[in-house]
Amino acid sequence: MTKMAIIEKLEQKRAAAHLGGGEKRIAAQHAKGRLTARERLDVLLDEGSFEELDMYVEHNCIDFGMDEQHIPGDGVVTGSGTVNGRLVFVFSQDFTVFGGSLSERHAQKICKIMDMAMKVGAPVIGLNDSGGARIQEGVASLGGYAEVFQRNVLASGVVPQISVIMGPCAGGAVYSPAMTDFIVMVKDSSYMFVTGPDVVKTVTNEIVTQEELGGAVTHTTKSGVADIAFENDIEALLAARDLVDLLPANNQAGVPERPSADPWDRVEDSLDTLIPANANQPYDMHELIRKTLDEGDFFEIQPTHAGNIITGFGRIEGRTVGIVANQPMVLAGCLDINASKKAGRFVRFCDAFEIPIITFVDVPGFLPGVGQEHNGIIKHGAKLLFAYAEATVPKITVITRKAYGGAYDVMSSKHLRGDLNYAWPTAEIAVMGAKGAVEIIFRGKTPEEIAARTAEYEARFANPFVAASKGFIDEVIMPHSTRRRIALGLRKLRNKSLENPWKKHDNIPL
Repeated sequence: MTKMAIIEKLEQKRAAAHLGGGEKRIAAQHAKGRLTARERLDVLLDEGSFEELDMYVEHNCIDFGMDEQHIPGDGVVTGSGTVNGRLVFVFSQDFTVFGGSLSERHAQKICKIMDMAMKVGAPVIGLNDSGGARIQEGVASLGGYAEVFQRNVLASGVVPQISVIMGPCAGGAVYSPAMTDFIVMVKDSSYMFVTGPDVVKTVTNEIVTQEELGGAVTHTTKSGVADIAFENDIEALLAARDLVDLLPANNQAGVPERPSADPWDRVEDSLDTLIPANANQPYDMHELIRKTLDEGDFFEIQPTHAGNIITGFGRIEGRTVGIVANQPMVLAGCLDINASKKAGRFVRFCDAFEIPIITFVDVPGFLPGVGQEHNGIIKHGAKLLFAYAEATVPKITVITRKAYGGAYDVMSSKHLRGDLNYAWPTAEIAVMGAKGAVEIIFRGKTPEEIAARTAEYEARFANPFVAASKGFIDEVIMPHSTRRRIALGLRKLRNKSLENPWKKHDNIPL
């Protein structure tokens, strides 16, 4: 072939790859309100930064007439690019090509960029939009999935992995996103389930829609499988950009830093009146979080699941921190099964990537109930306890109001190697609430005596001083100076060095 002929062939191949499944299928994708695989990468990555790999890869299947259908790229666009100038590796499944189904070669393309990401230490972002395993290839396709799974596991805790579900994701395909750090979904457009509505109907006689069974709202509220749901492709991709911006490139790079005009010692007088006079009245913990972070900017993780605990990322002095906070507005801020799992996984992510953890505590205890006990609150509550105790990153804790019982211990207490444990003047650190405690200690006494003893118990424990006298609290601070104290604490702890005993890995209570 002459040089000109080769260049011409190259142009043709590139054009074919860019066209994917053809104009008709692209139009069908747009008609569903979805972008194509390449359009999505244009939104996700900095303009002009995408460098594609494996554009000419084709499947190697000869069964069921597949040898007559070859489309360059084989249903997934892979490569690297930048998000705000920082390197990321990406794959974007193309539903217009064989329904985005995964073949052996399609899987090899994904594995190649995951291997590269591990070699250079950069995040991996997967845009999932696939009909599942390519049935014509049979077991070779299943092998391809398992190759991807194995890499998800090895990359876990080494480089951040983000999955954006932008269409169907069913059967074995769901397990790759499930092992990544964050899952973003698109409302009314994406779904995840192991078995679809038809199989469910056949086996259990339950009639359910795709959306009800595994849609974005289901997974971000009920199941907690996904982290955040957005209205459309563009919002989801822009959110993925914001998330990557907050995360380290890998587990050795340290948190990213960006300039901030927000003074580190900014005083927030309004926080002095955040806690209501009535101890049973709730307040919104989001207010404290936003007033503590740079520019009030908080990227919440799982905002609609287990609302009794708040998790997410923000910055202090331009450096990323992880926030965990009880939310008195939901279930009075009690810890339950879902909250423990949500916060436990978040704490472990932060610890894996050297992100300092700030904990705001207002917890009356674990949620009582037969359902909680029978569903294993002991084991699930232990997950959060285990995560905090295991974490070696800087840990700063602020008790705003209640810290009762075992829940006090669990919420990053001094005893779990908390570095700086502060309390507001409104803090109450005790085994339990005054009324309950007195009814146990003085069982059988008259109501008048109970009332008098309750007042006595409150005077003794409804303040931070008993815990402070034992060194469990480092300092009682004014609410308005919370940001300043945390910023100074983080500066102090920047070179913190703490190692757990050598082990192959721990055995977290799963």
